[in-house]
Amino acid sequence: QFFVFCHGLLQLSQLLVSGYLKSSISTIERRYGLSSQTSGLLASFNEVGNTLLIVFLSYLGSRVHRPRFIGCGALLVSLAGFLMSLPHFLTGPYQYDQSVPSTFSNSTDLCQPGAPGTGANLSHASCTPHASRENYEVLLVMFVAQALLGIGGVPIQPFGISYIDDFASERNSPLYLGILFSVTVIGPGVAFMLGSAMLRFYVDIDKVSTAEVQLTNKDPRWVGAWWLGFLVAASLVALSALPYFFFPREMPKEVGGVLHTHSSKCFPAVLLRNLRHPVYLLVVLAQVNLSAMVAGLATFMGKFLERQFSLTASLANMIIGAVNIPGAMVGIVVGGAILKRFQMSLRQCSALCVLGMLLCLLTAFPLLFLGCPTQRVAGVTYWDSSAFGPQDTECNAHCRCPQEGFNPICGSDSVEYTSPCSAGCSDVTIHADSSVLNYTGCSCIAGPGPAGSARPGTCGTGCSHLFVPFVVLSCLAGILASTSHTPSFMLILRSIQPEDKSFAVGIQFMLLRVLAWMPGPVLYGSAIDTACLLWERRCERRAACRYYDNTLFRQRYLGLQFFFEVGAF
Repeated sequence: QFFVFCHGLLQLSQLLVSGYLKSSISTIERRYGLSSQTSGLLASFNEVGNTLLIVFLSYLGSRVHRPRFIGCGALLVSLAGFLMSLPHFLTGPYQYDQSVPSTFSNSTDLCQPGAPGTGANLSHASCTPHASRENYEVLLVMFVAQALLGIGGVPIQPFGISYIDDFASERNSPLYLGILFSVTVIGPGVAFMLGSAMLRFYVDIDKVSTAEVQLTNKDPRWVGAWWLGFLVAASLVALSALPYFFFPREMPKEVGGVLHTHSSKCFPAVLLRNLRHPVYLLVVLAQVNLSAMVAGLATFMGKFLERQFSLTASLANMIIGAVNIPGAMVGIVVGGAILKRFQMSLRQCSALCVLGMLLCLLTAFPLLFLGCPTQRVAGVTYWDSSAFGPQDTECNAHCRCPQEGFNPICGSDSVEYTSPCSAGCSDVTIHADSSVLNYTGCSCIAGPGPAGSARPGTCGTGCSHLFVPFVVLSCLAGILASTSHTPSFMLILRSIQPEDKSFAVGIQFMLLRVLAWMPGPVLYGSAIDTACLLWERRCERRAACRYYDNTLFRQRYLGLQFFFEVGAF
């Protein structure tokens, strides 16, 4: 029982490390200028190290000292977690365009008529050879960390489960495994809640004093302390790893039960026999579709909510961790309860799966239409009749704005401008705590008198009224889809020969990884990138996306999800 407790703790903290990345992905994109395709690849890169080793290790099975192997794997996972936060300490403080001169920079992004040199904004100044090299170092460290995370995670689940199954009594084994299984479902929820907590702090909380930070977490330039969560999670993994070095190689079996013997037959023959089994193959393919949907959902749902409903990263994580993931758990439990209550045959199991997916499709379809069009952004999604282009036109020609400035403001005409300079604003009113109150004298904004005014921050999508229906429907769709989880496992376990059971489950997880968890996030990330309207540029390279076409983003993101749901059905 102590082993089960330790293993539950270890799996929880391991999932914190891998799940936390997904909760802070939109923040890391913004901080290091990554496209969604790159961040999707990063999120799925831990599966690469994992897949390469998993078959080999399952084959080693009980020939090795399993607890020690688990302990070593956990230390690798912990190292990976600390490595993930390393880029924060390698790079300088986060720089953003601002209207108030600070200790870091005396340039501002207001309209400054005058000599051509005055518009020299941060964006150009920060482009040194060092800056572009720094970016490759960051990516390299993060990809190496993700690969290590995958490799370290290999022994944890299979060895833990087989160790428990070998030494627990027949009666208790399902209970223990059920406990571990529920932990693997709770884990990501806890990770998103951790993300929600950490992203409320400013990224450079250790490098600058609070007084110097002019941003609030509602600001589009805000970057939260993404690295803090990795330190927390990695420390937890290191702590949970310690007891494993003191467990014996074998334990006396709990009373009441018979021992299993595992026969290892010829590998290719068993593989072919299982893959030729129609029920096995079809159920695994259905699970591949569902897993591909979940992979994209878990990785980019936060980003989707942020963009579609103008939420902060912190709140988006809160919703996913507190609503969507518990919803999926409820579905899994309900599916299992129905199975147990009605003692279902295999045919009824498959009928339950099909019914769950059909209802899921019906609730997920309306989601495609719940959203708002992109906000009006001058020169990006909106051109006035006075025909000003993206930059340097009549109303802001005298300002000499840098191409790259990004400090969105919302005009009194409810059009958003990418920076005070592009709106032609010449004056700024400041609070006592040096945060901006409003901008005045904006030559591009029509208003009372010669020029209009603007407030800092984006205008938002005006979509808040659709937010609650969206969350309710998506949660419901998640519950319905996950009712098919347990019955689909039963279909696999009961339709193949008993001696192939562990092997068949191994192949099933392998296929899920290769066909769903690895390509899923990359596919979603690429689809999201196609909806981008304005890319940030850093040192001539395309960095993160500033503005998306919200309708396209929604249709492509949720459309892919719907496509996989249909596939599973």
